[in-house]
Amino acid sequence: MTQELKLERKGVFFDVDDTLYDHLSPFRQAVIAIVGEREGFPYEEAYHRMRYYSDKLSLEMGGAGVMENGASTELMRRRRFELSLAEFGIRLSEEQASAMQAAYIGCQFNITMFEGAKELIERLVKTGYVVGLLTNGAENHQLRKIRAMELDHLIPPGRQFISGKVGWDKPDTRVFHHVNEATGTKPENSIYIGDSWRNDVIGAREAGWSVIWFNHRGASPESEEHIPNHIAASYEELAQLLL
Repeated sequence: MTQELKLERKGVFFDVDDTLYDHLSPFRQAVIAIVGEREGFPYEEAYHRMRYYSDKLSLEMGGAGVMENGASTELMRRRRFELSLAEFGIRLSEEQASAMQAAYIGCQFNITMFEGAKELIERLVKTGYVVGLLTNGAENHQLRKIRAMELDHLIPPGRQFISGKVGWDKPDTRVFHHVNEATGTKPENSIYIGDSWRNDVIGAREAGWSVIWFNHRGASPESEEHIPNHIAASYEELAQLLL
């Protein structure tokens, strides 16, 4: 066996939503489009609650694998806006919630990656890392975002893992193990980068991976049980950690 074959493959895997691009922007635009600009409204806090209800309702309805299209998907997407904004004193009718979801989808694929994100991926690929994506969501929905970021030439489809296709949602450790098997990597040589404490920090740590919590919004840790290996607030900081 050659020395090259003996070397362990090291992998770096990225979350997509609010890790590669700013997921708050389409949320803010959708809220303003339906209820207007509200001075002092905590859009970041409301956005985090929307993400919470999105994950919660999706799992209750069977996970991302059954969330591609249909009445249940539309119900979940409408309800996440109703429930999250109600916590901040905005009561939406069904018609308003549906219109807000439509506005959200309408601008969700107009994606601008975080500064330095694509450059870091390029450098990691050139350095020899196995670089991939691991994201929760319905397959076609998430693929549209990946295509909008024009990442196929850097991260081939075989390294783009979407929970709706794989069959398990983060933080289920099985989805992380599946990524290792599919890419020929091992947990101890795998690094995950994501913004969600529940899905990304807990999921990756439980699977035996290292994790960099991409905490660009300055959120507080949600528990003391799982500790990220590192915390980064920008792609400049990520580059310093990884390269």
